Amino acid sequence: MTVSHKRILYIGTLCLVALLLICGVVAGLFLTPCYSGEERALIYVVPADNPSDVKHKLNEADVRSIGFSLLGRVVGYKVRPGRYAVSRGDNLLSVFRRMRNGMQEPVNLTIPSVRTMDRLAEYLSQHLMLDSAEVAQSFADSVFCGRYGYNVQTLPALFIPNTYQVYWTISLDEFMSRMQRENKTFWTQQREEKAAAMGFSHEEIVTLASIIEEETANNGEKPMIAGMYIRRLQIGMPLQADPTVKFALGDFSLRRIWGHHLTVDSPYNTYKNTGLPPGPIRIPSVAGIDAVLNYVPHDCIYMCAKEDFSGTHNFARTYGEHLKNARRYTKALNERNIN
Repeated sequence: MTVSHKRILYIGTLCLVALLLICGVVAGLFLTPCYSGEERALIYVVPADNPSDVKHKLNEADVRSIGFSLLGRVVGYKVRPGRYAVSRGDNLLSVFRRMRNGMQEPVNLTIPSVRTMDRLAEYLSQHLMLDSAEVAQSFADSVFCGRYGYNVQTLPALFIPNTYQVYWTISLDEFMSRMQRENKTFWTQQREEKAAAMGFSHEEIVTLASIIEEETANNGEKPMIAGMYIRRLQIGMPLQADPTVKFALGDFSLRRIWGHHLTVDSPYNTYKNTGLPPGPIRIPSVAGIDAVLNYVPHDCIYMCAKEDFSGTHNFARTYGEHLKNARRYTKALNERNIN
């Protein structure tokens, strides 16, 4: 073998070793697991972030990000806001590709059964990239509500408390449109027919359900309470629902309604006004809505919480029977010093 051949072989060997080293480094940086945590790491990228911020957030989540900047320089990287998941065993190349392409991890968003739209706005801001103040302001805007077929008072009827998959970066308009579609899906032909047979609109069904939801957490009793309130509506009797007074006063901590509470001047005070209040006093559960649609017809027009504080009620057909139930409950309240 000549000297020139030896030199070629030597250079070739060096190149091969260098290539193998480069391949090893590349594989080590980009193709080996970059995260070993038991739980998924969630990376929240906001519009104000730059590539360095994203790399820092990966580091903070214990995701090995050496090479992230290099990938960005080689193939290009424009920050895409979103909620990204990194699972055990993921390599940096796959993580980079998902973040570069905006392949977010969806949020399982459960619409809560809350009392006010302000609370819903706060909840949404905790789970989505939405500002609570802006959402609350929109919920209180009649023009905004009108775009989706509601007014400020009836807007709670739009939201059906189920779990939905949405992206963290969803806009408020996109979210509302999604809720509108889900609402239409909820109101099946069977539910539509039941509401029509009762002579109630969707909003009226939900409004009554919201009152029942405040009266009891016992799903088994809800159709019976619905039957009582529907009977009152049928005979033109005021609903006289204590939860509507709490809503009118804006004081949900009240455990006992006194006479002076009943004088509050509000369309939500169902002691002073007949018929249903202007809108729901909370977002009711699906069980509450279905309880109204499947109400139990009966002749009882009075109810009083049971003195055993079980969360259920004694029902009565006459005012005399009701007074006896009320005295037992009042005695139990006094014994427990509940004011």
